[in-house]
Amino acid sequence: MKMNRIFRLFRSPSATSAVACLALVCSCARYDTPQPLDSWNSEGRAVRTSAPTVAAGQTLTAAGDYKNFRLTGQAMTQEGAEAALLFHSDGESGYEVILRNGPIDGTRKSGSLAAVRNLYRSLATDGEWFDFEVAVRGKNILVRIDGADVVCYTEPEVPYRVEKYARRLLSHGAIALRGVEGEVAFRNLTVTRLRDDARNEADTLPPVDERADAVIRAQQRNFPVIDYHVHLKGGLTKEQAHAMSMNYGINYGVAPNAGEGGVGRMLADDKEVYEYFDEVKPLPFLCGVQGEGRKWTATFSQEALGVFDYLFTDAMTIIDHKGRNSRIYRPEEVHYDGVTKEQYMDHLVDQTVKILTNEPADIYANPTYLPEDMQADYDKYWTDERVDRVLDALQRHSIALEINPRYRIPSIDIIRKAKQRGLKFTFGTNNVDADFGRLEYCFEAMDKCGIGADDIWFPSMSVRRSRPVVIYNKF
Repeated sequence: MKMNRIFRLFRSPSATSAVACLALVCSCARYDTPQPLDSWNSEGRAVRTSAPTVAAGQTLTAAGDYKNFRLTGQAMTQEGAEAALLFHSDGESGYEVILRNGPIDGTRKSGSLAAVRNLYRSLATDGEWFDFEVAVRGKNILVRIDGADVVCYTEPEVPYRVEKYARRLLSHGAIALRGVEGEVAFRNLTVTRLRDDARNEADTLPPVDERADAVIRAQQRNFPVIDYHVHLKGGLTKEQAHAMSMNYGINYGVAPNAGEGGVGRMLADDKEVYEYFDEVKPLPFLCGVQGEGRKWTATFSQEALGVFDYLFTDAMTIIDHKGRNSRIYRPEEVHYDGVTKEQYMDHLVDQTVKILTNEPADIYANPTYLPEDMQADYDKYWTDERVDRVLDALQRHSIALEINPRYRIPSIDIIRKAKQRGLKFTFGTNNVDADFGRLEYCFEAMDKCGIGADDIWFPSMSVRRSRPVVIYNKF
């Protein structure tokens, strides 16, 4: 491989003395002093520049051996272009940071610590210079994009690595730039050697035990681990969600409720929508919004809601058979009033289909939720005919089906049916506080139903802007 040839300097027996000399030089290196990163090797040819450009298949290897360091610079991508920044590398070992921008389409985005902390929304934009930083301090790796921390990963005592990534570990080695697709330009590259005892004081969360962690296993398979349904409520702040996301390796989609009747952060009109979006767009979250209640389609403009990466809603608020607004997650608002539960269930399915047909949502959240006194008979009420009616609506309007670990819905059988139809899925916690799970039910469904990366929905698949808004309820 070309990469192997490029890094042969670090492995060939004939270079032993050179490496020894290099180590001696490094031992005498100035610490905590920024130095231009401007000496490179490209296939045996010396290149002197602090503003390199790498094309697909090209690798530039920096002179020097690095352990603890802080690397800063700027990069600019074009549409579809991607580069990787390698460190602690000899061509086969070490980590790589991905530099790629563009829409949320399932490709790993700028700042990703490849196969360890994959990110799916970029804070940077194609065609514009953006700042980046990579710092290694002991066992901690920090990555920043445009001033925002996007990765804060502490390598545990026993990292989990599949065979392909067995050598993706911290040690020491070269820094390199590798072109993957198109061309990526760099400038103002500076590296600062840090002392052996350097520590990231902001790294306060304990490392995850990767030996029993489903998230790192999914990351190693390059499966997109995204929780699209996180609310800032119950004491969960943006800062806490940010720290948890980096520590657990889960990409969070943080969403307020737009409408009425929900809990937590509520948006009342277009003005509040724009204000909230401006508040969260610089943060390393996917930016979603939940249509709450059944009046939201008449309250907000498509243009305002369109600034978000995605929009989701559920059928936990319906207009019941007597014309009343009913939040079915509240037992006191569930009234049968002369109808059987089977008849009530038929009406609930009717309402669900109307919601999915007339409201321009990307994701059906909290799917197949039942009132509390019907949940014990879930399989009885969710008959094949009723399930098919809902799945038909999802399929007809290209709406994704959320797998919800809070309620463990929909059932594994329904997920299998959806998978057979070719429907796309999202994972969504719908947390009530800051103490929420790690998507356990989602991973269970993955294993039992054979869900792979190709089955996951991404905002680039959205068709909601082409769907008409129909005001179908009378209040």
